[in-house]
Amino acid sequence: MIIYGTAVLAICVLVGKVIGTVLGEIAGINADIGGVGFAMILLLMATGWLRSKKLLPAPTERGVMFWSGIYIPIVVAMSATQNVRGALDGGVMAIIAGIVVVVASVALVPAIARIGAPSEPLPPITEKEEQDA
Repeated sequence: MIIYGTAVLAICVLVGKVIGTVLGEIAGINADIGGVGFAMILLLMATGWLRSKKLLPAPTERGVMFWSGIYIPIVVAMSATQNVRGALDGGVMAIIAGIVVVVASVALVPAIARIGAPSEPLPPITEKEEQDA
Protein backbone atom coordinates (compact mmCIF):
# COMPACT_ATOMS: atom_id res chain seq x y z
CA MET A 1 0.00 0.00 0.00
CA ILE A 2 1.04 3.58 -0.56
CA ILE A 3 0.78 4.26 3.18
CA TYR A 4 3.74 1.93 3.79
CA GLY A 5 5.86 4.21 1.60
CA THR A 6 4.86 7.08 3.84
CA ALA A 7 5.83 5.01 6.89
CA VAL A 8 9.28 4.29 5.42
CA LEU A 9 9.78 8.02 4.82
CA ALA A 10 8.57 8.90 8.33
CA ILE A 11 10.92 6.41 9.99
CA CYS A 12 13.86 7.72 7.95
CA VAL A 13 13.02 11.32 8.86
CA LEU A 14 12.79 10.51 12.57
CA VAL A 15 16.07 8.56 12.58
CA GLY A 16 17.77 11.30 10.54
CA LYS A 17 16.51 13.96 12.95
CA VAL A 18 17.89 12.01 15.93
CA ILE A 19 21.28 11.59 14.22
CA GLY A 20 21.39 15.30 13.35
CA THR A 21 20.45 16.34 16.89
CA VAL A 22 23.07 14.04 18.43
CA LEU A 23 25.71 15.44 16.07
CA GLY A 24 24.66 18.96 17.08
CA GLU A 25 25.06 18.12 20.75
CA ILE A 26 28.46 16.51 20.12
CA ALA A 27 29.55 19.67 18.27
CA GLY A 28 28.25 21.84 21.11
CA ILE A 29 25.55 23.44 18.96
CA ASN A 30 21.94 23.56 20.03
CA ALA A 31 20.73 22.58 16.55
CA ASP A 32 20.15 19.70 14.16
CA ILE A 33 23.22 19.19 11.96
CA GLY A 34 22.30 17.47 8.71
CA GLY A 35 19.28 15.57 9.98
CA VAL A 36 17.34 15.98 6.75
CA GLY A 37 20.37 14.92 4.73
CA PHE A 38 20.76 11.81 6.85
CA ALA A 39 17.04 11.12 6.39
CA MET A 40 17.36 11.28 2.59
CA ILE A 41 20.41 8.99 2.63
CA LEU A 42 18.56 6.55 4.90
CA LEU A 43 15.53 6.66 2.60
CA LEU A 44 17.69 5.81 -0.43
CA MET A 45 19.46 3.02 1.46
CA ALA A 46 16.23 1.60 2.91
CA THR A 47 14.37 1.56 -0.40
CA GLY A 48 17.39 0.06 -2.17
CA TRP A 49 17.67 -2.68 0.44
CA LEU A 50 13.92 -3.38 0.36
CA ARG A 51 14.01 -3.57 -3.45
CA SER A 52 16.96 -5.98 -3.42
CA LYS A 53 15.11 -8.27 -1.00
CA LYS A 54 11.88 -8.02 -3.05
CA LEU A 55 10.12 -6.51 -0.02
CA LEU A 56 9.05 -3.29 -1.73
CA PRO A 57 5.83 -3.90 -3.67
CA ALA A 58 4.89 -1.46 -6.43
CA PRO A 59 2.21 0.40 -4.40
CA THR A 60 4.68 0.98 -1.55
CA GLU A 61 7.30 2.18 -4.01
CA ARG A 62 4.76 4.61 -5.47
CA GLY A 63 4.18 5.95 -1.96
CA VAL A 64 7.90 6.54 -1.49
CA MET A 65 8.17 8.15 -4.94
CA PHE A 66 5.16 10.39 -4.23
CA TRP A 67 6.62 11.76 -1.02
CA SER A 68 10.10 12.00 -2.50
CA GLY A 69 8.67 14.10 -5.31
CA ILE A 70 7.11 16.50 -2.82
CA TYR A 71 9.48 16.34 0.14
CA ILE A 72 12.91 16.59 -1.47
CA PRO A 73 12.30 19.82 -3.48
CA ILE A 74 10.79 21.53 -0.44
CA VAL A 75 13.74 20.55 1.75
CA VAL A 76 16.23 21.66 -0.89
CA ALA A 77 14.49 25.03 -1.22
CA MET A 78 14.40 25.53 2.56
CA SER A 79 18.05 24.61 3.04
CA ALA A 80 19.12 26.74 0.07
CA THR A 81 17.46 29.76 1.66
CA GLN A 82 19.23 29.12 4.96
CA ASN A 83 22.56 28.50 3.24
CA VAL A 84 22.38 31.77 1.29
CA ARG A 85 21.49 33.69 4.44
CA GLY A 86 24.36 32.03 6.32
CA ALA A 87 26.78 32.65 3.46
CA LEU A 88 25.94 36.33 3.34
CA ASP A 89 26.48 36.59 7.09
CA GLY A 90 29.65 34.46 6.89
CA GLY A 91 31.48 36.67 4.42
CA VAL A 92 33.37 36.20 1.18
CA MET A 93 34.97 32.87 2.10
CA ALA A 94 31.57 31.24 2.69
CA ILE A 95 30.30 32.51 -0.66
CA ILE A 96 33.41 31.23 -2.47
CA ALA A 97 33.04 27.83 -0.77
CA GLY A 98 29.40 27.69 -1.88
CA ILE A 99 30.30 28.51 -5.47
CA VAL A 100 33.05 25.85 -5.50
CA VAL A 101 30.63 23.21 -4.19
CA VAL A 102 27.99 24.06 -6.80
CA VAL A 103 30.52 23.98 -9.66
CA ALA A 104 31.95 20.66 -8.42
CA SER A 105 28.45 19.17 -8.11
CA VAL A 106 27.52 20.19 -11.64
CA ALA A 107 30.83 18.85 -12.96
CA LEU A 108 30.22 15.47 -11.30
CA VAL A 109 26.74 14.92 -12.79
CA PRO A 110 28.03 13.22 -15.99
CA ALA A 111 30.34 10.94 -13.99
CA ILE A 112 27.58 9.93 -11.59
CA ALA A 113 25.16 9.38 -14.49
CA ARG A 114 27.54 6.77 -15.96
CA ILE A 115 27.46 4.65 -12.78
CA GLY A 116 25.54 1.41 -13.23
CA ALA A 117 24.12 -0.31 -16.26
CA PRO A 118 21.44 1.36 -18.39
CA SER A 119 17.98 0.21 -17.40
CA GLU A 120 14.59 0.03 -19.01
CA PRO A 121 11.73 2.24 -17.81
CA LEU A 122 9.15 0.70 -15.50
CA PRO A 123 6.17 -0.94 -17.23
CA PRO A 124 2.81 0.83 -17.05
CA ILE A 125 0.66 0.19 -13.99
CA THR A 126 -1.83 -2.62 -14.51
CA GLU A 127 -5.44 -2.42 -13.38
CA LYS A 128 -4.76 -4.96 -10.63
CA GLU A 129 -1.87 -2.88 -9.26
CA GLU A 130 -4.05 0.21 -9.40
CA GLN A 131 -6.76 -1.55 -7.39
CA ASP A 132 -4.22 -2.81 -4.83
CA ALA A 133 -3.08 0.75 -4.23
